[in-house]
Amino acid sequence: MSDASIEAGRSGTVHAVDEVLPAPKLITLGFQHVLVMYAGAIAVPLIVGRALQLPAEEVAFLISADLFVCGIVSIIQSLGTTQYFGIKLPVMMGVTFASVGPMVAIAGSTPGHEGARALFGAIIAAGLISIFLAPIVSRMLRFFPPVVTGTLILTIGISLMPIGINWIFGMPVGATAPKIVDPAAQEWLNQAMAAGGVPEGVQLAPTVKNPAYASGQNILIAVLVLGTILLISRFARGFVANIAVLIGIAAGGVVAAMLGMMHFEKVGEASWFALIKPLHFGMPVFDPIMIVTMLLVMLVTMIESTGMFLALSDICKKPLTQKSLAAGLRADGLGTAIGGLFNTFPYTSFSQNVGLVGVTGIRSRFVCVAGGAIMIVLGLIPKMGALVESLPTTVLGGAGLVMFGMVAATGVRILARVDFAGNRHNLFIVAISVGIGMIPMIAPDFNQWMPHAIHPLIHSGILLAAISAVLLNWFYNGAPHISEDDVREAGHASDAH
Repeated sequence: MSDASIEAGRSGTVHAVDEVLPAPKLITLGFQHVLVMYAGAIAVPLIVGRALQLPAEEVAFLISADLFVCGIVSIIQSLGTTQYFGIKLPVMMGVTFASVGPMVAIAGSTPGHEGARALFGAIIAAGLISIFLAPIVSRMLRFFPPVVTGTLILTIGISLMPIGINWIFGMPVGATAPKIVDPAAQEWLNQAMAAGGVPEGVQLAPTVKNPAYASGQNILIAVLVLGTILLISRFARGFVANIAVLIGIAAGGVVAAMLGMMHFEKVGEASWFALIKPLHFGMPVFDPIMIVTMLLVMLVTMIESTGMFLALSDICKKPLTQKSLAAGLRADGLGTAIGGLFNTFPYTSFSQNVGLVGVTGIRSRFVCVAGGAIMIVLGLIPKMGALVESLPTTVLGGAGLVMFGMVAATGVRILARVDFAGNRHNLFIVAISVGIGMIPMIAPDFNQWMPHAIHPLIHSGILLAAISAVLLNWFYNGAPHISEDDVREAGHASDAH
């Protein structure tokens, strides 16, 4: 979309967010959004399915169900369903990683189908309760002036950076960890344990460099993807420039396939069509303790979603009112309830897709509607899903640096409008809140002596940063009442920058 068309969207009757692009562009741009979020979308069902000790075919079903519901909820959020559901901004919805810890804990205590029924019952109940809590949470919008929103969005971007970096080099644990256990030492320990000379449970520390970590091949592919995105964004024009991320990922995928890094066995084994049945594991069980646990997760999710929506509002130059924020948060709750019904998990807006909107400059919400439709198709056609899943994460890592950095840069742009010279207290708000938001990332075990009941709340650096920024802003600057007209006026003022 040209700058002229964007300006026309601003000055005419149709805002750029509400512009309907031609079908080929919608599909292509929507597929770009799908590729960006795919790795994150399938990660949670993989983790939780294995924690529930489900067989491989049922874990695969969880992945297909997740993709299917991702699509439905993305359409509800972007397109809007009545005035009560949907933020009506370009949003792609996916499973929130804030829910992983509590869900794995539930799965560990009650594995199998029985645990799945209890887990999905808790998710359905928490989602329904969240629908009624959404208007209350939305009234907190007046506590989010630019110094708070900029700090929160900057923290979101910084918190996402390790994901993209680990996509390139390898995860800190598992098969791609930086170091592995010496095979010879492990063989000795196995023999000693078999002979009865070593207590059960003794493990060796990893000491040998892992050749799978930070391999030159992975780094080169990530650099190729990043370089392709930079070249296209610099020299291309029009639609080609808007799909720079997609072209970069495609180029990385082709090279990865040529180097034998993509494996298509799962594509051949997958079926062409499979229905997603609700309540696949039986009638849900509603355990009060599990419901409260998942409700805490939903509160974290709604605060994080508020930050994402504020970032999108700034990127799209469309002011966010309390009414529209409440509709967006209700869609989070509705999507979570639908997720529990269809055997999946709590949903929130995906940060990487917020960054993609900033990278491409395409603000049309119908692009994400198209992306949601593609996700539904991928969920119903396991073979297509398996093809996208075969893409190595190192390819996504090269693009992740751009997208996650764009989220952080959006926070910096908002902070540029904050008065630091005349109000030095704002420096304290930003400095302390960003530092507190980094605690779970730098010291993930900081909560080991704290009550497990509050772990879901303090495990999210984004939530910690939000609480810190809101409280410090209230302490230094107060929190006067702001009406919807004030918020709308502030949004129009940001258009002028």
